[in-house]
Amino acid sequence: MSEVASPDRTIEPTTPKIGFVSLGCPKALTDSELILTQLSAEGYQTSKTFEGADLVIVNTCGFIDDAVKESLDTIGEALAENGRVIVTGCLGAKTGEQGGNLVREMHPSVLAVTGPHATQEVMDAVHANLPKPHDPFIDLVPQAFGVAGLKLTPRHYAYLKISEGCNHRCTFCIIPSMRGDLVSRPVGDVLSEAKALFEGGVKELLVISQDTSAYGVDVKYRTGFWDGKPVKTRMLELVRTLGEIAAPYGAWVRLHYVYPYPSVDEIIPLMAEGKVLPYLDVPLQHSHPDVLRRMKRPASGEKNLERLARWREVCPELVVRSTFIAGFPGETEAEFEHLLDFIREAEIDRAGCFAYSPVAGAAANDIPGMLPEAEREARRARFMEVAEAVSIAKLQRRIGATMQVLVDSAPAMGRKGGVGRSYADAPEIDGTVRLLPPEKISKTLKVGEFTRARIVGAEGHDLIALPI
Repeated sequence: MSEVASPDRTIEPTTPKIGFVSLGCPKALTDSELILTQLSAEGYQTSKTFEGADLVIVNTCGFIDDAVKESLDTIGEALAENGRVIVTGCLGAKTGEQGGNLVREMHPSVLAVTGPHATQEVMDAVHANLPKPHDPFIDLVPQAFGVAGLKLTPRHYAYLKISEGCNHRCTFCIIPSMRGDLVSRPVGDVLSEAKALFEGGVKELLVISQDTSAYGVDVKYRTGFWDGKPVKTRMLELVRTLGEIAAPYGAWVRLHYVYPYPSVDEIIPLMAEGKVLPYLDVPLQHSHPDVLRRMKRPASGEKNLERLARWREVCPELVVRSTFIAGFPGETEAEFEHLLDFIREAEIDRAGCFAYSPVAGAAANDIPGMLPEAEREARRARFMEVAEAVSIAKLQRRIGATMQVLVDSAPAMGRKGGVGRSYADAPEIDGTVRLLPPEKISKTLKVGEFTRARIVGAEGHDLIALPI
């Protein structure tokens, strides 16, 4: 006969609470999601604040100097307010001036330091400093997407990381030294996660990696299985299958970090057919072949103007966003003017630009011809002036068109309007569509759902539209 504890003898256990801060790019965000999923599965309570937490985890970024400073400052703040801090992410893999771990040199009192994509190492450090309350099955986690786990994004869109690391050795980049060489996720795992996200209500899936076009290179495009069918571990098959999975849910699939290899030509017809969004995030970085060679960029010999023209012939609705570097070591005025001409001729829809910033450990620091900081910043400003003019001109052409808009914000069911995005706008990096109050009283807007809207104006990088 079992015994039942009387109410006055029952002691309610205190749930361990962990403060969590996630810094950096979407790839770091997905690392944070994995850690948070595991923490929740094991019964830890998590929060975005340090107050009342038993310890704090800081997922850091270490790519450029400003990101390093932000990460170190955040660690210092967490130590000052809480005192018990575990550090993970890219900064955790960096070496300091004394040859040891940079984080340890700057903040010796942290409990543990790991590099990026180190979920198990982080959990080991948590267990050592704050024993876990229990270990249930992952699908019992509240607010999770089944095998896809917890997400930090709004519930209607999510990032899907398909690989880790990078095989390239671009001279301005230290990502491979922190994240390692390319390691593609098994295609079945990727597709299962995508399916779980769509089933959970995700309406926009953003595919990310360091080099999406290289997916499967490391495993020689070996055949995997999903839903009982063979699928090659290759970008074309992955994207085609993602489009097929998304179709019954009416969801979008958006591709990021796509290098302009010839193999990408095979993806464009899928966009023209409406299988995936006609949107490509292509990190071109520059246009002049000599600068690209100094950068050691992959596909540096490709004729990108001709490739973009062919892509747009196949898919006229294609939107291209890209990032560039101005003032790279040795960049001449003529090479920079070549870049400005390229932006005008290529009609890049959305372009971002960084003034070259020396990064500790990057090979580019040893390239002769470092430009003064003022000149680098001036070139960045000149670039953005040209890029913005191109972008604004292209937005003006959309006035009068009717577009599908994914609603991100809709106070009072959209009676006062709202904010959304078209297929041309990735969250947080591109523009938005400002939705006016609907003319029909019966018309409402709901976050995470699509609405048709007529474009009536353009303002800066954003469109203004009337829901119909």
